[in-house]
Amino acid sequence: MFELLQTEGKARRGRFTTVHGKVETPAFMNVATSAAIKGGISSYDLVDLHCQVELCNTYHLHLRPGDDVVSDMGGLRAFMGWQGPVLTDSGGFQVFSLAPLRRITEDGVYFSSHIDGSHIFMGPEESMRIQSNLGSTIAMAFDECVANPAEYEYAVQSCARTTRWLERCKKEMACLNAAPGTINPHQMLFGINQGATFDDLRVAHMRQIAEMDLDGYAIGGLAVGEPAEDMYRIISCVEPHMPVGKPRYLMGVGTPLNLLEAVERGIDLFDCVMPSRNARHAHVFTRAGKRNLMNAKYTRDSAPIDETCDCPVCKKHSRAYLHHLFKAEELLAMRLSVMHNLYFYNRLMEDIRAAIEEGRFAAFKRELSRTIDRRI
Repeated sequence: MFELLQTEGKARRGRFTTVHGKVETPAFMNVATSAAIKGGISSYDLVDLHCQVELCNTYHLHLRPGDDVVSDMGGLRAFMGWQGPVLTDSGGFQVFSLAPLRRITEDGVYFSSHIDGSHIFMGPEESMRIQSNLGSTIAMAFDECVANPAEYEYAVQSCARTTRWLERCKKEMACLNAAPGTINPHQMLFGINQGATFDDLRVAHMRQIAEMDLDGYAIGGLAVGEPAEDMYRIISCVEPHMPVGKPRYLMGVGTPLNLLEAVERGIDLFDCVMPSRNARHAHVFTRAGKRNLMNAKYTRDSAPIDETCDCPVCKKHSRAYLHHLFKAEELLAMRLSVMHNLYFYNRLMEDIRAAIEEGRFAAFKRELSRTIDRRI
């Protein structure tokens, strides 16, 4: 399923083959939380934006429209009109972000819907059943994402519980994949490494779940407020203990600079709402740095968002036009900016893959890191 094609230091160029198509790695997965990219982007648009994988949210789709509805419609891919792979998160992050509304037990989590306050229970088996109904290519294991900073003793207990839940997820997925009428009987399972910011817990937990021979492994519980240096340190600690022949996924990350740093440390897959969320607030990414299109200096600027970009937006529209759309509060402003940012991220990953193939990733990263994170 995963072929390692080339390396440069820890950086990996790979190919991940799924029942729904191949994914060239390193890759950025575009976040379609409720089966849609926020900002008016359809699955058909994503083809032109070089997207390889869509990521959808189990928690939100379970509440609305309901995973049973999606199942009746043929699964997420048919529902969205998307031909490629889909990854669904487990719902764990959303459940645990609802701290005032939830109660954790060994069986799972009792919580209240953020929509109408109704009482809901979700555990490993429930998460797997929902994701099976959604018919995703990759399902994430149900885990506990602890808040940072976390107490050491609680993090120890949380890691142990996450491992026990992972064992239950694996068992339930095997049953679901073998059941008649399953939308995707080849659904894959990724386990999630936890341990807060404690190096020893992270390493021990990764060693433990690596023995379970899953389809892929993720590092979770990061990019939740800790300094970037802590995140990079944890990746470096965990990476030597991640199986070489399986895809490695850093959840919820991040900025273009984060992607470069994490690829350098051996990560293959990423996701983050940042490119679409920032775009909806007029913040766009370029090779020269970050622009705020609301700035008055763009009122008569005839240049594209990024003069080095060949996305559908930069080919046709000026900074002045985007500036006007945002000032006029036109919905088109968000759509065009989101299109640019998603293309920028996906194209960045293409360039990273080419740089690793050609043995020049270190130089590529060094040059781009000088400008890509600065404010213009």
